[in-house]
Order: sequence, then structure tokens, then C-alpha cells
Amino acid sequence: MQTCVTGYRLQVTQKMTRIKRGLAAHKRRKHLLKETKGFTFGRSKKYRAAKQAYLKAGTYAYRDRRARKREFRRLWIIRLNAACREFGLPYNQFIAGLKKAKIELNRKILADLAILHPETFAKIVEMTKKS
Repeated sequence: MQTCVTGYRLQVTQKMTRIKRGLAAHKRRKHLLKETKGFTFGRSKKYRAAKQAYLKAGTYAYRDRRARKREFRRLWIIRLNAACREFGLPYNQFIAGLKKAKIELNRKILADLAILHPETFAKIVEMTKKS
């Protein structure tokens, strides 16, 4: 305990203990280097390079989670177009026929049907041709 006189008042203050921050910093760096395990060269061993690589990897991951959805939709459309043309029907007319026939199957399911169950897909195409 320490006493100090400021003006006319007597204050009693306690000395604060010294805080050493090395442990927290070491833990933080160790965690980041663990996250960047498998990155090439210094990007997995040197803290500064690893931190930049980690942030950039997160940015790419965020962007590509959205891009993946677009890419799969493109793939399904390409597969459906190829499958429909075997029955003499282009993709756009097939989709328009589905809407007229009130068939509510998404492109993913239709593409899977075209590959795994072609006889079922053929029936769907015939239904769309009629409508």
C-alpha cells in the first residue's frame, strides 16, 4: 500500500501487479501457425507471411463458396441441355415445358435423373413435349 498526498486529500493506492503479455502472444502465434499448416514455404513457418496467407485464404474461401454454387448450376444446365437434345428438345424449350406442365423439379434433381435414371427422365421430357 502506498499513500500519496494530493492537495489536501490523502489517497491510499495499491500497486498493480505487472502484466506480462508474452504468453498470450505466443498462444496467438502458435494458433495461427497451426491454422496455416500445409501452406507452402514460409507461409506456414514465418508468422508475418503466415498471417497474410491466412487472411488471403479466408478471402478466397468466402468468395469461392459463392462461386461454387454458380459453377454447379452451370454444370447441371450443360448436362440437362445434352440430355434434352437426345430427345430433340433444346434446353430452353424443356424448361418452358416444365413450367407449363407445373413440374417443380430443380435443375440438380433433373440432371441426376438424366444420368442415373434415363427412363424416368424420358417420361419427364415426354410430359414437357405434350404441354
